[in-house]
Amino acid sequence: MESSSNHGGIQQLLAAEQEAQQIVNAARTAKMARLKQAKEEAETEVADHKTSTEHGFQMKLEATSGDSGANVKRLEQETDAKIEQLKNEASRISRDVVDMLLKHVTTVNN
Repeated sequence: MESSSNHGGIQQLLAAEQEAQQIVNAARTAKMARLKQAKEEAETEVADHKTSTEHGFQMKLEATSGDSGANVKRLEQETDAKIEQLKNEASRISRDVVDMLLKHVTTVNN
């Protein structure tokens, strides 16, 4: 009787071990599936963030480039206006400067 009792106990232990192994395998499978899902979610989030950041960068670049072109055009206009102003000023006073130089060159001091 003891032998059948031991035999039944061994069978219970083996069944419990198999059940525990199935639970561990199921947990391991669930863990691997969750890790795979988390990895895919992270990759999607990284791709979304990268796209968003790239879009923001492109918007900033376009805004800055547009301003740069406008600034260059504005500076060219200001430069042209300043050059024209200086030409007008030079032509206005050039006769006075020539007269002053002639006066000093032709005047003899003792």
